[in-house]
Amino acid sequence: MQLDQPLSDKEFNELDQFLLSDRCPDDAMTMDSLHGYLSAIAIGPVMIPMSEWLPQVWGSEQQLPTFKNDKEAERMVNLIVRFMNEIAITLEVAPKEFEPLFCEHEHEGKSLIDGEAWAWGFWEGINLRAEAWEPIWESNLAPLMRPIYLLGADEIEEDELPLVDDPVKAHKLAIEIEANIQDIYKFWLPLRSSGIDTVKREAPKVGRNDLCPCGSGKKFKKCCGAEPTA
Repeated sequence: MQLDQPLSDKEFNELDQFLLSDRCPDDAMTMDSLHGYLSAIAIGPVMIPMSEWLPQVWGSEQQLPTFKNDKEAERMVNLIVRFMNEIAITLEVAPKEFEPLFCEHEHEGKSLIDGEAWAWGFWEGINLRAEAWEPIWESNLAPLMRPIYLLGADEIEEDELPLVDDPVKAHKLAIEIEANIQDIYKFWLPLRSSGIDTVKREAPKVGRNDLCPCGSGKKFKKCCGAEPTA
């Protein structure tokens, strides 16, 4: 299965059911929080290796799912990676079509958006590289990040609680998030880095047949560059 192939409805439901099953830790992400989490990683300032972000999907490195076998483990990771690639490709090719995976619920006869789980996932993604995200908080786009903070942060200020304690207000914040995502993505697009520091060589590379720079007078391959002996 190609990793750039979007999830079918059947595969989406398969991953959803697995994340909600008893074989996953209680604090494993759900599909909406996973979508937010992967969106932050795809949008953010640096690329993060899967070995770092994947354990957080299950809740922690200490709590892993109880897979039936290696094949199932590979299957679920494959679905998650394809889910993330689908997000990244949509942002790159058609950012206007990107939609956060929000839930809906009924409130006083009206259908409202519940964006808390998605925003929490996005916030968790930010916290993987909180320092790298600082520039956007210090920019004129900081107000665009505020709805994500209000709905997603584990703790907000006491005087901010009235902004989220009502389903209608939370619905409006979710709508703001959807409207703001494109601009947040565009902010990081020219600044995004691989997250891997480039090692600058301060001295020219020593050839195998050059004199060893240690000053021994021997060739590098017979001195500091010699293969270690068993």
